[in-house]
Amino acid sequence: MNNILKTLIDYSLFEKYDKEYFIKNKIVPICEDNISLKVAICNSSNLSNIKSDFSKIISFQQIEELELYFILSNLDRKIYLFSLASKSIFQNSFEKFIDIFLNELSLFSIELRASDIHFEQYKDLVLFKFRIDGRLKNFFSFKIEFFRFISSYIKLISNLDITQIRFPQDGRFSLNINDKKYDFRVSTMPTLESESIVLRILDNKNIDKNLQTLGISSDLLDILTKALKLTQGLILISGPTGSGKTTTLYSILKELNSEEKKIITVEDPIEYKIDSICQIPINNKIGLSFEVVLKNILRQDPDIIFIGEIRDKFSLDVALQASLTGHLVIASIHANSSVETISRLIDLQADPFLISSTLKLIMAQRLVLNYCKYCNSKGCKKCNFTKYYDRSSIAEVLKIDEKISSLIFKKADINQFKEYLESVNFKTLLDNGKQKVALNMTSMDEVYKVVSY
Repeated sequence: MNNILKTLIDYSLFEKYDKEYFIKNKIVPICEDNISLKVAICNSSNLSNIKSDFSKIISFQQIEELELYFILSNLDRKIYLFSLASKSIFQNSFEKFIDIFLNELSLFSIELRASDIHFEQYKDLVLFKFRIDGRLKNFFSFKIEFFRFISSYIKLISNLDITQIRFPQDGRFSLNINDKKYDFRVSTMPTLESESIVLRILDNKNIDKNLQTLGISSDLLDILTKALKLTQGLILISGPTGSGKTTTLYSILKELNSEEKKIITVEDPIEYKIDSICQIPINNKIGLSFEVVLKNILRQDPDIIFIGEIRDKFSLDVALQASLTGHLVIASIHANSSVETISRLIDLQADPFLISSTLKLIMAQRLVLNYCKYCNSKGCKKCNFTKYYDRSSIAEVLKIDEKISSLIFKKADINQFKEYLESVNFKTLLDNGKQKVALNMTSMDEVYKVVSY
């Protein structure tokens, strides 16, 4: 079956003929010429009268039922976007309609809870994809000529070089949508044919979340919250890209935020502004690097230090020294599990004594898709006919005890750590995932997608 979502659908046909007719009979008009009309249908489409209802020759493209429902969902929004894109090309100017198009597309993505908007070229089309709950899906497409207009406009409002398509560029812009300000982080990347553009939606809704709403199991959450009451030591949140580390870390900051404590964060970049917290943005262009900030951070008399990412031996050494001198340090690190986090710390060649003395807790996490609560995972408009809605955390929380400290000090290999954890019945990411499956919150397939062991 051809991928209907990578086909140019002429949404003006819905208005040219009868929108309600297509919806009622589960038919999607794709394109037409002087003598023929091409439509997409599924197994449940009503085709009894279609040939008599249209004077043109009808050709059919068979698609999956949920895909057809997906195309027919948010139909008015897609018709409007198609109209704006068409007018932009017809007027040969991005000044009149493209700003409305971008606002409408952004509002569309925000209403659907998207974290990113992707602009990609595919053959003779530009695809507009939304990443929702970690999944990327095409929501709209148009003629390739439109890419020049939308890319130029985005670069213009982001203070980027409009003429530059051979090198990556990064920028930002803001939009006022429905009386609310939204910030967007822009990334452009040259491709074989043209460019790829990605907009990250920086919506403060993520800092409205707290530890209790992340989906962390209550027994693990209890261990974590007790560790957060410590006045010194190192707490690490680990996982690969897209595992929810940033949201968890901001939730921790929100939990710890107090007028009685000075909290300093070092971030690259700052995702969200939190009141009463001293947030330092890394800016290598002016020489404000991780190294410069971390060298001077202790002079600010902090109680809690938040490091966006432990990325090298230097940042780890600073974190360890700060932990040793009476500060609570919270940081993220890229690692697949709590045991592999320890191995990564050792691999960074930090002093094993410092690691064993300061490391208090490691939480490794992933995000799994939840069954849609609105349709019982049958597929509906709320879940974009994917059967899944929102994500929750699965995690393993490793509290550093005397035995683990001893193994760290001895530079034990990973198998020795695993043997000890098996002996104390340590609950792994996979165990926590199986717990979520038993509660009918997700499927084992989704767990295995994010847990590699």
